[in-house]
Amino acid sequence: MKLGLRNTELLLEGLGNPHTSYESVQIAGTNGKGSTAVMLDSICRAGGIRTGLYTSPHLVSIIERIKIDGSEISTAEFAQLATEVRQTADSLLTENEIEALPTFFEHVTAIALLAFKKAGVQLAILETGLGGRLDATTVAGATTVAITPVAMDHEEYLGNTISEIAAEKAAIIRPGVNAIIGNQTPEPLRVILNRSSEAGVAPDVGVPEFEVEEATDDGRYNVSLKTTHDEYEHLTIGLRGHHQIENALLAIRIAESLRQQGLTISRTAIFEGIKRATYSGRLEIIDGSPPVLLDGAHNPAGACVLRRYLDKHVDGPITLIFGAMKDKKLDEITKLLFPKAAQLIITTPQNPRAAEREFLRKLAMHHLPPANTHVALSTGTALRKAKELTPHGGLICVTGSLYLVGEAKSVLDQQPE
Repeated sequence: MKLGLRNTELLLEGLGNPHTSYESVQIAGTNGKGSTAVMLDSICRAGGIRTGLYTSPHLVSIIERIKIDGSEISTAEFAQLATEVRQTADSLLTENEIEALPTFFEHVTAIALLAFKKAGVQLAILETGLGGRLDATTVAGATTVAITPVAMDHEEYLGNTISEIAAEKAAIIRPGVNAIIGNQTPEPLRVILNRSSEAGVAPDVGVPEFEVEEATDDGRYNVSLKTTHDEYEHLTIGLRGHHQIENALLAIRIAESLRQQGLTISRTAIFEGIKRATYSGRLEIIDGSPPVLLDGAHNPAGACVLRRYLDKHVDGPITLIFGAMKDKKLDEITKLLFPKAAQLIITTPQNPRAAEREFLRKLAMHHLPPANTHVALSTGTALRKAKELTPHGGLICVTGSLYLVGEAKSVLDQQPE
């Protein structure tokens, strides 16, 4: 990892600055960036706008990160683009125009921006990878930026206080941009407003109020709300969870801002886009006996969201498969999630940053009897064990890391039975 934007700027210059051939929206924040991005993408596509969507991380295949008009690019397209980007990077290094090869994320960001140009997209929607000030997506120079709620995460890179983390994310607000700000706690909001003032930007911070009309058994909400520009009654949110209401509100506000800038986005497109949006690995239910709930909650805020969903929408016993990265706030996360488990299966994703199973087992001792805590050497073994342990009417929940969720999806895709 090399913090800084110059490498990405030089790489994009070498590729002919593909990002200048379309408009861009950049979304930063702690949780909800991806959900907001996929809902905005769905809205724009419902309005007939040709979109490019760039999100991270991927769950199973790297091509998941780059979508054009809602479809992943092919592996052949990705390979061709990756070759072009890598050859350009090698050439820059050989000519001493860059000091080191771009990072993995810088490479993939360049691949995405180049893919969007070649596909002729009208609008690129870019999820920030980490922070904002020094993230590769910032080089795209998006004219519209948005910030989802800011919480503690990635402290080793972004800072040890909420103010420092908010400052890294607020740095995407630059002179001349349209800035839409999601619901924030007081300190991040103060930092964001200060940054906006420095940049001469008047941000949209008017978070709409909403009324929940009803929720389906599996956690999809119908709401009514009023923004600065419009009213939306009986709006169905396709993504599960109460927290998606907040993400939907932000996606709608971004869409309204784009409409003011000249893009054709009707009320019908907003209703259809919010309803049709899908997002793998985020409160995703895989039907079966028992059903499997996949959710990549990997920080305390994400764990709170999952716990709220389990409390409200799951009545039967839960078999929890848990694996996480060791650099996360595991004590806080496990306090929220482990008490919900009738049975707990601890495993380790195939990642060098993964937390040791024995460490997680010790944390589990504070929340479950030893007889209800199990250890599995792999995700596949954990899923097989969970199926044995989960009674009729129960649910298997896989969580703690998107790496673990990706492994589970891969196993389930290979063995759908």
